[in-house]
Amino acid sequence: MRNLLDRPGSANISPFQRITAAAGAQEDRVKALEELPQPRIEDLAEFCAIAREAADRTLGMRPFDVQLTGALALLSGYVAEMATGEGKTLVGAIAAAGYALRGKRVHVISVNDYLARRDAEWMEPLYTALGVTVGWIGQDSSPEERREAYGKDVTYGPVSELGFDVLRDRVATDPADMIVPEPDVALVDEADSVLVDEARVPLVLAGAADTGTGAEETAELVRRLSRGYHYEMDDQRRNVHLTAKGTDAVEKALGGINLYESPDVLTQINLALHAHALLVRDVDYLVRDGRIQLVNQSRGRVATLQRWPDGLQAAVEAKEALPPTESGEVLDSITIQGLIRRYPTLCGMTGTAVAVEEHFREFYDLKVAVIPSNKTCVREDEPDRLYGSATDKEQALVDEIAAVHATGRPILVGTLDVSESERLAKELEKEGLECVVLNAKNDAEEAAIIARAGEHGQITVSTQMAGRGTDIRLGDGVAELGGLYVIGSGRHSSSRLDDQLRGRAGRQGDPGGSVFMVSLEDDLIQRFAPDEWLPPADHDGRVRHKRAVYVVGHAQRVAEGANMEIHRNTWRYTRLLENQRDLVLEQRAKVLTGDAAAEALERAAPERWAELLETAGEAVLREAARQIVLYHLDRCWTEHLAFMADVREGIHLRALGHRLVPIDEFQREGVEAYKRLMDEVRSRSVETLDTMPITADGFDPLDGGLKRPTTTWTYLVQDNPFGNAMDRMLRRMSGRKSRDEDD
Repeated sequence: MRNLLDRPGSANISPFQRITAAAGAQEDRVKALEELPQPRIEDLAEFCAIAREAADRTLGMRPFDVQLTGALALLSGYVAEMATGEGKTLVGAIAAAGYALRGKRVHVISVNDYLARRDAEWMEPLYTALGVTVGWIGQDSSPEERREAYGKDVTYGPVSELGFDVLRDRVATDPADMIVPEPDVALVDEADSVLVDEARVPLVLAGAADTGTGAEETAELVRRLSRGYHYEMDDQRRNVHLTAKGTDAVEKALGGINLYESPDVLTQINLALHAHALLVRDVDYLVRDGRIQLVNQSRGRVATLQRWPDGLQAAVEAKEALPPTESGEVLDSITIQGLIRRYPTLCGMTGTAVAVEEHFREFYDLKVAVIPSNKTCVREDEPDRLYGSATDKEQALVDEIAAVHATGRPILVGTLDVSESERLAKELEKEGLECVVLNAKNDAEEAAIIARAGEHGQITVSTQMAGRGTDIRLGDGVAELGGLYVIGSGRHSSSRLDDQLRGRAGRQGDPGGSVFMVSLEDDLIQRFAPDEWLPPADHDGRVRHKRAVYVVGHAQRVAEGANMEIHRNTWRYTRLLENQRDLVLEQRAKVLTGDAAAEALERAAPERWAELLETAGEAVLREAARQIVLYHLDRCWTEHLAFMADVREGIHLRALGHRLVPIDEFQREGVEAYKRLMDEVRSRSVETLDTMPITADGFDPLDGGLKRPTTTWTYLVQDNPFGNAMDRMLRRMSGRKSRDEDD
């Protein structure tokens, strides 16, 4: 019946619990063994019994029954939902070892370098005891270190580094330079973060190009414009546009040009205006060490490898009077969702899976197995406290912290952005209260800071879920005071993020408490429920009307629905390119490791081939053919990506007449462009073969115009931070049309 109804978390864990019970029956026998044998993975009960004993002997950690149940769920290809503090790191290691003993190559995917290295080194004794090898990669790993790590049975790595290695392999011109083995099993830690929050993020491999110019002058021009007179923003702060007065002012400042007959200039003005009006320092990005660093909105951490598309990145740098960073041509890209879907076997674990099971099912064909806690959660979650204004909420927040701190109870405050965390810290300082601020500006210290958040009298102010993946243990005497007290300074755009914050308290049956303080002026309500009637506040600033509770919940549901639709729509557009890239890679592999290039060019230009075969020899000619076709295949793919990016940006113009569906048109354009791509590779390769000097002494690719970028680098793109430009225009037109009809 559960499977028929397909309820959230409906995966049946009863078979896993029976196997766990059978493993318990073998406990005395296995304990008595002086030396543990390598477990037989065909007998899951024996595997669990030996893995439990191995963990106890090597790590001093004896897995609970629920941990073995979680590992079995992973071994069956589910996402295991396990509460904070239930020991998911050990669960993942047992499951990874099980897959490895089945002869599978396992990549344990984490959200950052720190967790990848920590977990690999922490669990290594267990892997060794089970006869499994383990390695890890990080941002600073050399090619040799990466190759060695990928050669292990189990490899831990952050999702971005795994993706960047795949991209670098895709432009290799020698099979010996490739380092990533064929994908097999992906075990994803913090699965909701990687598979949902990060899913749409494109990972990019770029080649060197000249930096753009003119951004500084455009930024200076935009600084002189006034909101409400020269430009206007929509209610959700996702779009900004020039007014008629603004257009006149800009055209006059630029020497009297017609702005709308100068598309390149108009684009630069729009980018500068977006950077000036919509992107907020210490909320959307930081300025640190003389450069822009983006803030990951789902985790509250600095996204050290992430940047906006080049034009917007340059506009923000000009806004902050920073030197422009290197820009370049996109050689290849892959979304994190596309990267993960390469793996034939996928599983994961997180504390909040049920809330995004629709994402897991629709985009990854995954089900969720809810694993019960080892001990019942006794945390006390208070109803939200609602306030009419942000000022009243912030004052109440300070008062609550002061009152609870006076008892010695530790407090963890979750704020919504960097600026709020710093503002709150200053207010607490005025009250004589010392706090530790954990935000995107000092995320390198987050594990140590968050680990101390449960000590007596500690006040920790954190942005969103910074410190996730690190346990908070209660200090001496703290349990008697009620345990860790978590305060949310507002509701997030997803209830899942709220649950993650609450979950920092009450681990493993510890006492704890939580409350959220919400203002009806918070960004969530203003953006996603702008037209809802809001009840007035009482004399003390509190809003006690039940209507306010509904509005907050409604705004959150609208935000979650919008994020789901963005995910769905982005995947509709990227899926075609992912499929086309797979076809290109199939051809590329035949060229790189076989004789496909030589055979193709011999058929296409038999006379030239025969001539070169006689003068240069077969070995030299085959290698020349390989390099020629590889170059043009890569070059044409780069041009294809640029063309399809332009198509996607403009395809929504076709929706204005309501006769064509944009995604259908995008697919049609993409298919036609791909057909031209393969023909272009063939014709360019033949042309190069005809003109490039190839002798018995060899060949120089530069003589044939085969010039690859002198430098390449990788980064993540904050794709469409405000939504597609034409989507925004259509929303404005739709809104104006609706108002006209109402009139």
